[in-house]
This record gives sequence, structure tokens and C-alpha cells, in this order.
Amino acid sequence: MNIAGIYSFKGGQEVIEAQYAQELREVEEIIAAVDSTQCRTKASREKTMPGRILYNPRALNRAFKQEFERRGWIKHKMQCEYPTNYYLPGYASTSPQGAFREMDFVKNRVGVEVQFGKYAFMVYNVCAKMTIFHKMDVIDVGIEIVPIKRFADEMSTGVSYFEQFVWDLEHRGVADIDIPVLVLGVVE
Repeated sequence: MNIAGIYSFKGGQEVIEAQYAQELREVEEIIAAVDSTQCRTKASREKTMPGRILYNPRALNRAFKQEFERRGWIKHKMQCEYPTNYYLPGYASTSPQGAFREMDFVKNRVGVEVQFGKYAFMVYNVCAKMTIFHKMDVIDVGIEIVPIKRFADEMSTGVSYFEQFVWDLEHRGVADIDIPVLVLGVVE
């Protein structure tokens, strides 16, 4: 695969290039090592493209996982203990068991999320999850890997894409709690 777009959110590109250059090089090598042609395995059942062979997001995620793990990046999972003190009187409940938050890959305080899913997950990754993992002292910066529109068009409908995500981040603006994130738009 290739990087086709780069967006620096809250100085993400500058911070990562200056302080995490080795990790950035590894991420670039990982992207180059993923052979997306091996992931074009999903036969569409959608009305707009019946039978068309599309890129399978699960297969793409597995290919990325293999390459990240090969280079020592690890999944970081933390348990969540939800509060119950906000329930109204008379509602008896216990905190859900087994709840957790997970970062796809972490190495040397760099968190990476690979997202070939719905739009809400991209926004959640950068505007909530990465901030939470920073506050929990796991990461300092983030990298979000997403498809560009041309690549997303070769997946099931509803997969979001780099151009859409960048537009929203630019129009949302940066908040004090945000962390530096480098958004990489990839293509087959």
C-alpha cells in the first residue's frame, strides 16, 4: 500500500517527525509492506454492487496487525470500571463486567489506530480514544491510518475516508484536550 495523503492535526506531523522519527519510519514501512491485493476477497451483497469483489476491511486489519506485531508494536487494552453513582434512585444496577478500551498498536508512547470502518470510529479514535489513552499515560501522540476516497470506494458502502475526515477536523478545530495526531490516507 501507499500513503496518498497526510494531515497534521494539532501539529501531529511536526511532533512525530521531530520526536518519534523511528516509529514514523516503521509505520511507513508497515504501510508499504501490506499487500492490499491479497485483501480483495469480499463479494458484495449490496444492491448497488451485487457480486462485485471488494477489499475486505477485516483482511486489511489482519494484514496490518501482522506487520505491526512483526515490528514489536503491541495492542494496549485497559479495563473500564464504569461508575454506578449516576443512576437515579430506585434503579438498581451494577457496573457492566468485562468492559474495556483498546488501542490497536502502541510503541514508545506512539498510539496507532487503523480504521477501515464507519466514519464515527475515525472521529472517536482521534477526538476521544487517543485523548483518553494520553490522559491514562499510555501515549503522547497518535497516528490514524485511513483509506482515501478512491480506496474506500472499493469497499462496502459506508466506509469513511481521509478527505471527509480532514474536512471535519479542520472545521471542528483543535481543543485544549486534543493531542498531536498524524492522519495518513492510504491507497491500494
